[in-house]
Amino acid sequence: MGEQGSGGDEERAKTVKKAAVEKAAASTSAAAKGTAAKKATAARTAGTTATAPAPSKSPRSPRPSSSGSRTALVRRARRINRELAEVYPYAHPELDFENPFQLVVATVLSAQTTDLRVNQTTPGLFAKYPTPEDLAAADPEDVEEILRPTGFFRAKTRSVIGLSKALVEQFDGEVPGRLEDLVKLPGVGRKTAFVVLGNAFGRPGITVDTHFQRLVRRWKWTEETEPDKIETAVGSLFPKSEWTMLSHYVIFHGRRICHARKPACGACPIAPLCPAYGEGETDPEKAKKLLKYEKGGFPGQRLNPPQAYLDAGGRPAAPLGAG
Repeated sequence: MGEQGSGGDEERAKTVKKAAVEKAAASTSAAAKGTAAKKATAARTAGTTATAPAPSKSPRSPRPSSSGSRTALVRRARRINRELAEVYPYAHPELDFENPFQLVVATVLSAQTTDLRVNQTTPGLFAKYPTPEDLAAADPEDVEEILRPTGFFRAKTRSVIGLSKALVEQFDGEVPGRLEDLVKLPGVGRKTAFVVLGNAFGRPGITVDTHFQRLVRRWKWTEETEPDKIETAVGSLFPKSEWTMLSHYVIFHGRRICHARKPACGACPIAPLCPAYGEGETDPEKAKKLLKYEKGGFPGQRLNPPQAYLDAGGRPAAPLGAG
């Protein structure tokens, strides 16, 4: 009786121990499976994250790059230049001259007066003083009397006599063909120097006069206001070989159509390209009445204009004192 009870207890103990071992094994297996599942899930998630595209940002309005804007500006500026070349194939410097000396003197005299007034005055000046040596030795009072019609005649007399002396003393009586030499002459700045270089020596230059300044700002080619900065900004839009004729085209257009106070917008051939269209008269018939020089059927500024200008319908200006 006692042995049977003891054997039964031992058997029950073994059964309980086996069940505990099996339960522990099952628990370990479940934990391992859970860990493996988590790892698998984490791996899938990591894989998905690595290959999925990044979320797109909120859409914004496209903004042209500076390079694109620059390209558009260059294209429009060059198209305007081509159009002007067709409108003014006879464009030329509107100062009468026969040699570099006459041109540099005439250009100095053109400050704060019209080319017409200069052209009417220089024949008498060059008849009496045809060379730098002659003008360098001139009596200032005699020169002043000749230059009186151009305004500021005393200051201009000092300049033209001074530059003549400089030509004689420093350049053997010859007008130099370099910018750095020209600007050293009394009364000669960059504008005058480029007029001389471009038209007497065939060396490219941009002439930034009042007409040029006004038009390139109207066309939004630049917002600069200082002549040297305008020169740099506009020059960067065109090949250097085009600078001299570009200056003529723009100045011709400014004198004939795109006036300072009342542009003839309704008669302007480049109106579709102009950001400032509408600042002037837009009625075609009224605009035609604003046209000047050959476009309006009136004489030009030169007493001796090029033949191409005459062929285009231009008329020479009258001499000083003519009715």
